[in-house]
Amino acid sequence: MNYGIIGYILGRVISIVAAAMLLPWVVGLIYNEKTSVIFLVCALFFGAISAIFFRKKPKNTSFYAREGFVVVALSWIVMSVIGAIPFIASGAIPNVVDALFEIVSGFTTTGSSILRDVESLPHCILFWRSFSHWIGGMGILVFILAILPMAGGQNIYLMRAESTGPSVGKLVPKIQNTAILLYAIYTALTLTHLVLLLIGRVPVFDAVCLSFGTAGTGGFGVLNDSFASYSAFAQIVTAIFMLLFGVNFNFYFYLISRKFKNAFAMDDVRCYFMIYIIASAIITLNLILNGSFGGLREVLFQTSSIMTSTGFASADFNLWPRLSRALMIMLMFTGACAGSTGGGMKVSRFIIYFKTVAKEARQLAHPRSVKVLKMDGKPIEHDVVRVVNVYLCSFIMVFAASFIIVLLDNFDLTTSFTAVAATLNNIGPGLNMVGPTGNFADFSVLSKLVFIFDMLAGRLEIFPMLLLLAPNTWKKHG
Repeated sequence: MNYGIIGYILGRVISIVAAAMLLPWVVGLIYNEKTSVIFLVCALFFGAISAIFFRKKPKNTSFYAREGFVVVALSWIVMSVIGAIPFIASGAIPNVVDALFEIVSGFTTTGSSILRDVESLPHCILFWRSFSHWIGGMGILVFILAILPMAGGQNIYLMRAESTGPSVGKLVPKIQNTAILLYAIYTALTLTHLVLLLIGRVPVFDAVCLSFGTAGTGGFGVLNDSFASYSAFAQIVTAIFMLLFGVNFNFYFYLISRKFKNAFAMDDVRCYFMIYIIASAIITLNLILNGSFGGLREVLFQTSSIMTSTGFASADFNLWPRLSRALMIMLMFTGACAGSTGGGMKVSRFIIYFKTVAKEARQLAHPRSVKVLKMDGKPIEHDVVRVVNVYLCSFIMVFAASFIIVLLDNFDLTTSFTAVAATLNNIGPGLNMVGPTGNFADFSVLSKLVFIFDMLAGRLEIFPMLLLLAPNTWKKHG
């Protein structure tokens, strides 16, 4: 284990988080909020701390898969601890576990909350909550790769450990250029959404925070009713952009590069939109038949919000018929595309699962047949299938263990099950107590710690968090 390079990268992470805290300080100055000075103090203090870590680059700058997973997991834990301090110091969330829950939910773009009244919070605190979504959406280490060249080492391991989906590769020859391209697309989409919200006469502060939440597919709002108070135009625009941020960013790269054939040949993107259309149609029909149809906009918004793991709410889907609620739970697990800011298990994994089952069934009927699994017209490597299957096993084990622990709080099964589903899949709201009009405040400290682990594990695709707990991870290279 190369501890030198791990400390060096952690120093850079701390410096980025410290610099990010200057923005809510500026927001506080604009609104004349004394609370904002906390962000300035934190920025200066942790800026100085970060200098200790990376004042001198280690001689050995190489790192591999193990270091990549470890440094990613540690980075997210460290930035969460730092990010929670303004909540505690300002008194907005005085409880340490609650503050950590809130900021982890922000950085992991989950959107679950322990707050009962967000409208009472200062603007600088609300901004920090929403800005944490934008920081975590693409990933702090991807951002570092984009702006700071990492001499030596294998940067692809950082990219793979932090990015979502079963496999990550280079879009362009250099990893730094790939990271820059990803952030350019991310920023352009964010600004486009922001401009459209402003055109729709959404207040500037609200528009900025909602754009951050949509881009990161996070879901923290600045109003207690989430998105219900905003205009039909704002809801339609946001529903579209939630879907766009749930698309594999390789799709946008192909469009920019005018490789239209490659773009529209992507299986997960086509399947993603197909699932969205079918789910929306079934829910609409179910609501009509049950006499509880509130309009197509409501269905399209909520389906987009849950499938992409954003978690904004324009209506209380907790009141929908059982079939519609069941479909929403299924969409929590399906999630968005790999290589997007969305959560869930990812559409691409389910495509591989279905193709694997179909291949095995065909193999049983025709033992001598040879069938190669393909995605996007290319063969799927055996290692990818193996890792995807191991991910499923790990996901089930983490989910089961979390569910059992959360049941100790003695809440109803639907609340406990969907609370774990919402945090492990980085969705935000669940059903019953944790539905769109509820929150996670009433859970015990133990359950909240489980949810914190689940949110981090879900955002980092499970393996980095599990490796962090494995004793063998910390042994020196032999």
